[in-house]
Amino acid sequence: MAEPAESVPGVIRTVSSREVYRNPWLSLREDVVERPDGTRGIYSVVDRPDYVVVIAAERGGFHMVEQYRYPIKGRYWEFPQGCFPAGRTGTAEELGRAELAEETGMSAASWTPLGRLYGWHGASGQAFTVFLATDLSPGVPRREHEEQDMRHRWVSRAEFERLIRTGGIRDDSTTAAYLLLLMHERATS
Repeated sequence: MAEPAESVPGVIRTVSSREVYRNPWLSLREDVVERPDGTRGIYSVVDRPDYVVVIAAERGGFHMVEQYRYPIKGRYWEFPQGCFPAGRTGTAEELGRAELAEETGMSAASWTPLGRLYGWHGASGQAFTVFLATDLSPGVPRREHEEQDMRHRWVSRAEFERLIRTGGIRDDSTTAAYLLLLMHERATS
């Protein structure tokens, strides 16, 4: 779980913090803060464990997953991603390996970290690490109960970009991961 950032002198100071809500996937806290001019306010923060996004690439395309996302009432394609369940910990690469195998059945011999970003930094300190996974081998998915409606397929890079343009991909983590991949490819070519 992401820890609250320390107060930065001259910016915003945390006066107090209390947990408002908790379930197995997240907690919500309410912080009383003091601004540089001395006025106070309340800041609500969602604490969630950090996660990974895996770009499983081969043959000029990517392995994608699609599932129903309840908050937005729709099905969209995204790169495999997720966080450790409550009580489990490990490195970001270990998590990436587990998520790729769980959601697609794939395993990868090569793992390249592409970067670490924040997906919702206005309300959460949750970060995600992006990996490029290559030298892939197929296997059988081991999806969690919540992922029972998940689908997996390979898409070409051209189709991937078309899905972004036409709304088939709406996940910000997936599009940000793709940008990190493009920057990596440019730097290594």
